[in-house]
Amino acid sequence: MGVDGLSKRFKDFAETECEGSSELYKKLSLYIAKDEELLELCMDAQYNQPTPNLLLGAVHFLLLKGSDHELKEYYPSIVEIPKRDSELLQVFKEFCREHHKEIEYLLRHKLVQTNEVRRCAYLFPIFSYIYQQTGKPLSLIEIGTSAGLQLLFDYYAYSYGTADVYGNVDSSVHLTSEVREGTVPEHLLTGVPPVRDRIGVDLNISDLTDEEERLWLKALIWPEHKNRIKNFEDAAKELRKNPLHLKEGDGVTLLSDIAKGISAETSLCIFHTHVANQMPEEVKGELLQQVEEIGEKRDVFHIYNNIDDRQLHIDFFSNGKIHKETLGETDGHGRWFDWKVKRYD
Repeated sequence: MGVDGLSKRFKDFAETECEGSSELYKKLSLYIAKDEELLELCMDAQYNQPTPNLLLGAVHFLLLKGSDHELKEYYPSIVEIPKRDSELLQVFKEFCREHHKEIEYLLRHKLVQTNEVRRCAYLFPIFSYIYQQTGKPLSLIEIGTSAGLQLLFDYYAYSYGTADVYGNVDSSVHLTSEVREGTVPEHLLTGVPPVRDRIGVDLNISDLTDEEERLWLKALIWPEHKNRIKNFEDAAKELRKNPLHLKEGDGVTLLSDIAKGISAETSLCIFHTHVANQMPEEVKGELLQQVEEIGEKRDVFHIYNNIDDRQLHIDFFSNGKIHKETLGETDGHGRWFDWKVKRYD
C-alpha cells in the first residue's frame, strides 16, 4: 500500500473507529494521515495488518515498557491526569523519530491480536441458546484466538445495563455491556452452558505467561479505555489458572481436521470476532466452504462477523441444511450489541 492509501486508512480509522471512543487516537490518526514522514514509517507494517492499530500499539507498547519520554504525559493509561495541549502532535512525532528503529521492528514483527474480552457479553447468550436447543455440551473452536481469552466465556460474570449479574457470578472478571436494540431473553442468561472442548487456533499464539507478549496485548488496548485494560488483566489471571489448548497455524486450513476430532455428542461451535476483516476475500470464501463441508457431516454452528458485513451472524447447519440468522450490529469493543433475532427468544 502506498502513502496515499495509508493516509486514507488513518483518516478512516479516526472518523470511523475513534470518533466518540478515543479522542487521543483520533487526533493522532488525523495528524499522521497528513504527515508524509510518519506515513513512510508505516510502510514497514506487515501486509493485511490494520496499520493504524499497529503503529499506535507500537508507540503505546514502548511507553508502557518504560520509555522515559514526554509523550507518556498524554496517555491516561500511564498518568492519572494526562496533558491535553496542542504540543501533543509534535511530541508524538519526536518520539517516533527517537524510537524509529524500535517502532520499525515492531511494525515488521508484531500482529494486531486484540483480545477484547467484553465481546463475550454477546457470545454468552448465543452459546446459552445453542445449549438450550441441543442439550449437548459445547465444543468451541475459535479462529484467530490470540491468547484464547474468549474461550473462557463461562468463567466470567455479566451485567447488561442493570445491577443483575449473570454467568459465573463469583468470577473476578465482571463484564458489562448494553443491549442497544432488542432484548436478550432472560432464560438465555440464567445458567451457564457446559463446555467440553476449547480449541483456539491462530497464526501466532500469544503466551500470556511471557511478560513481553502480555504487555503487547495490553498496548493494543486504547489508552483511555481503563475498563478494557482491567478486563484484560483480570481475564489474563483467569487464563493462567485455567490453561487452554491452543494451536499455532492457519485456522482455515486446520479447521476440517480439528472438527473431525470433536465428538458428535457435543454441539460444535466455530466462532471468530473481528478476525475476518484481516482475511483476503479468497480466504473468507474458503472458510465458509470449510464450515459448509463440516455441516454436511454433522450439526455445526458458525458465529462470525466481518465476512460480508459488520453484522454478527449465526449460521446453523443441521441434517445438511443451513439456517442463517443475523443478530445485528456489535460494538468492536463489546460496549453494546443488538439482539434482533426473534428465533433466539
